[in-house]
Amino acid sequence: MQKNKLKALFESVKKGDISIDDALGKVANLPFEDLGYAKLDHHRSIRRGYPEVVFCQNKTVEQVRNIVRHLSKQNMVLATRATPEMYEAVRTVIPDARYNEMGRTIAVRKEDEIIEKDQSKYILVITAGTSDLPVAEEAAETAKFMGDRVETLYDAGVAGIHRLFGNKEIIDKANVLIVVAGMDGALPSVVGGIVEKPVIAVPTSVGYGASFQGVGPLLTMLSTCAPGVTVVNIDNGFGAGYFASMVNK
Repeated sequence: MQKNKLKALFESVKKGDISIDDALGKVANLPFEDLGYAKLDHHRSIRRGYPEVVFCQNKTVEQVRNIVRHLSKQNMVLATRATPEMYEAVRTVIPDARYNEMGRTIAVRKEDEIIEKDQSKYILVITAGTSDLPVAEEAAETAKFMGDRVETLYDAGVAGIHRLFGNKEIIDKANVLIVVAGMDGALPSVVGGIVEKPVIAVPTSVGYGASFQGVGPLLTMLSTCAPGVTVVNIDNGFGAGYFASMVNK
């Protein structure tokens, strides 16, 4: 349950529009709801400001459908690493659920659940290559879900650095930057050296053998000489998008 909904419920009780018993029924599943295979944290949006996010990988299609359905009764819902089959199952119970096939995310959000943020401040997601798009789109969708304006600059890696510098204006005006790269992982250091805003580096598992499924770019990013660059885990677009949203807020 979101803070604004909880406040509205308290106001309704205060005005006598709803009985105390009915109000208790609405919050009966706080702080969590036990489905047996999952304990849904309905209280998280009150503690953290944002609801629990569903990590779909290694869950069954039916588990994802049921978790999303139960969470959506109290909160807006974001599910990551979701397959098309999971999305189709969710749609059978929530027809207006939205799917980003590239980012592998499912979003369920009503109009009154949109988080208001200053849209003049935006998060810029940059990728080194097109192969990094799944991770970048996960980051972008996460930030959008949390109410942020997101702009993108894709396929602007160091092998053709003019593609990056040719977009200097959109880079300079960003409030937070997420830079996604595999291979040698050099792009976040370059971006970090030309901006005065926070840079969140995301290593991806894209690359040949010596990149070690993302360990190579991870170490490069952790070793950056550019100050103001922080690094999340390999392929963790969600973590980057979430952190960028917190910084942007």
